[in-house]
Amino acid sequence: MMRSKINYRSLVKRDRVHSRLYTDAQVFDEELERIFHRGWVYVGHRGEVPNPGDFLMKRIGRQPVIMVRDQSGSVNLLLNRCRHRGAMVCHHQQGNAKSFRCAYHGWTYKLDGTLAGVPYPEGYGRSFHREEYGLLRVPRMAEYRGFIFGSLSRAGITLEEHLGRAREQIDLFVGLSDAGEIAVDCGAHKYDYRANWKLQVENAMDGYHAITLHDSFLGILAERAKERNAADDYKGQFEGSRFAVTRDLGGGHVMLDYWNRLYDALNDDPIPEVEPITPSGRAHFDELAARFGQTRAMHNLMQGMTHTLVFPNLILIGIQMRVVHPVRVDYSEVEVHPVRLTWLGEAVNATRLRGHEAFFGPAGFGGPDDVEVFERVQAGLQAGLLEPWLMLGRGLNRERRDRDGTLIGERTDEVTQRGIWRQWLKLMTGAPRQSSRAARRTAAIGNEAGGSPDPR
Repeated sequence: MMRSKINYRSLVKRDRVHSRLYTDAQVFDEELERIFHRGWVYVGHRGEVPNPGDFLMKRIGRQPVIMVRDQSGSVNLLLNRCRHRGAMVCHHQQGNAKSFRCAYHGWTYKLDGTLAGVPYPEGYGRSFHREEYGLLRVPRMAEYRGFIFGSLSRAGITLEEHLGRAREQIDLFVGLSDAGEIAVDCGAHKYDYRANWKLQVENAMDGYHAITLHDSFLGILAERAKERNAADDYKGQFEGSRFAVTRDLGGGHVMLDYWNRLYDALNDDPIPEVEPITPSGRAHFDELAARFGQTRAMHNLMQGMTHTLVFPNLILIGIQMRVVHPVRVDYSEVEVHPVRLTWLGEAVNATRLRGHEAFFGPAGFGGPDDVEVFERVQAGLQAGLLEPWLMLGRGLNRERRDRDGTLIGERTDEVTQRGIWRQWLKLMTGAPRQSSRAARRTAAIGNEAGGSPDPR
């Protein structure tokens, strides 16, 4: 790739960013190359392909990918492109298959990507070796707690290094537990919007907008509190850091660190007792009750414990995995996957889903508001001739280091947005960072050869 002529350091300041970063097609193309096609990107969860032959069409940036479980039980990430003349070999969004066959000339591939056969192979002569023409694999694939990540770069930091402190938040999402993996079998809802992908990423970690953009939601909660003669402190929860903080975990991973959540209050249904249905689940629930107290443990399991961005494209909120797909500079697609905890009963999982639907569903109180405002922002950015800068300085004067070294601010502060942009700028201006282990291996190879590693 040619060196960019865009001076990104002049477009990202400590307390603001330039509107060009949301509207310029060249910026978008370079984001895909440097962030999505070079680093680690979330692709899918192994629970989406539970059985041999199960597959889904996925993507990494612009690259179409098949995530498939083969007959041996392994999950593979294969580029969805025939090695003959380039046609896609998988045409359905999801399903179960014994092989993938190109409709153009009939080249057929096994579930692990191996080329199984071609029509009239004698036409290729003796120089044709079938084993050299399997579907290309995503060069690097790694998994954490069932979450599958891929990288199109053959070199770079490990997934463990990439995730950093975000690993603990993935642990919390998986039922705060080692009691069992999550089940990703509740379906998904998908939406698109005519605006830049970063607006979804920033907004998901924004604790400032809810009090105004989601005022109808807060109004419903207040009305129900009034009917029950309960104290209405919903709007007061957005003040200060008594109920939540914004937190920068480093590496672009950021979170809204809530002490409690509100979504269950939308439903009038009685809350079922949180009752584990497996022995390991019972042992783990007892552990959580000792750690948090019985009431808070039940509440956390009912609504989910984390609200985190795993940079660049995975958002974990409550019980949902939200995946952001950049398509064009002014067009994005999003998938939302609610999940079950396999060690909790059916009534508890149903209540988790109803709470998710009430706020984040297609007709919920939160999701539609957000999508509408993304498009309003994208339209408003066209009026940037006189003032092209967007403010991100809220709380800059009061952010501080927590005891664990993470950067925190009050719930409505833009600590999270600044954390996202710091990582974005680092990736857009720096060379790919090699894993410390890979760097040691490279150095060792160079020393054995009696010289420096090949600079290519």
